[in-house]
Amino acid sequence: FTVNMTNIKDFIITGFPGLVPEYYGLVSLLLFVVFLVILIGNIFILAVIMFERNLHKPTYWIFFHLAVTDLAFGTVTLPKIIARYWWNDMVSSFSACFTQMYFVHALGAVHSLILLMMALDRFVAIWFPFRYPLLFTNQNVSIACCLCWVLTFIRMMGIVLHASTLPYCDLNIIMQCYCDHISITRLGCGDKVAYVKSVAVGNAMVTLLVPLTVIILSYFFIILAVLRMPHTERRHRVLSTCAPQLFITCLYYVPRCFVYLANNLGFSFSPVARIIITMTYSLVPAAVNPAIYCFKTKDIKEALMQRFKNRKISIAIKNDCRQTVK
Repeated sequence: FTVNMTNIKDFIITGFPGLVPEYYGLVSLLLFVVFLVILIGNIFILAVIMFERNLHKPTYWIFFHLAVTDLAFGTVTLPKIIARYWWNDMVSSFSACFTQMYFVHALGAVHSLILLMMALDRFVAIWFPFRYPLLFTNQNVSIACCLCWVLTFIRMMGIVLHASTLPYCDLNIIMQCYCDHISITRLGCGDKVAYVKSVAVGNAMVTLLVPLTVIILSYFFIILAVLRMPHTERRHRVLSTCAPQLFITCLYYVPRCFVYLANNLGFSFSPVARIIITMTYSLVPAAVNPAIYCFKTKDIKEALMQRFKNRKISIAIKNDCRQTVK
């Protein structure tokens, strides 16, 4: 796998290093099930929000954009690693690998900004209820979410192009389930590697820590507002409206913060453990979020229950009509 830095055309994606071939089928089946759950769950949520007029509200358009990022992330990352274990397709071309890296980091950054929008939505709704209808309109939320996508994709283009300028000398083996910036730049050589890595780390800190800081402050003030409420029933109702957002935000940020703190405190993970942790915090939220929307969000739950009841009534009417005709 040693290559000349002027001729490198392909990267080799190992997946889970050291995994014995007997377990390839089980691991690929698990990844395929996760892919199906992400695909079906998020498409279902997108369809529900699009076709239920009661859900055409700012909060649910934010959920809509979050579901799009989850769906896109699963589609960008999982098919290649599944193919690696089904057909032993380990090779990823230089351009394909950098394209995947671009979408992995762009979608992660968009996800972070959408979570920020979600926190601000609840903060304004609770602290400034009279201004909320003016600030958080469907149009304003749609524009803000679209700007999150466009500006992030432009910004991430610079990070990926910067990494592509490095010479890649000795190895082309990526110890990961997909192409990401850390795994690729680790294979780079020359004087610019440290600079390229430092720019990427700075960008990652801004991408994750700025939204996270605002999110923490937003929920801190939301909890303060809830504690000041005199009625227990109203307090419970307000907290229940924030529960889905809190679950989703914790699923995304807590594992990432754990890995970051562990690395800085001197804990080292084996390559397999690091890959498993990365795959878990990358894919579990995308698979679990649709269930959170359905079971923890009152309006979506009621819309689904109403659809189910209407369907049962229509089936009962059709059966009565058939019996009458007979």
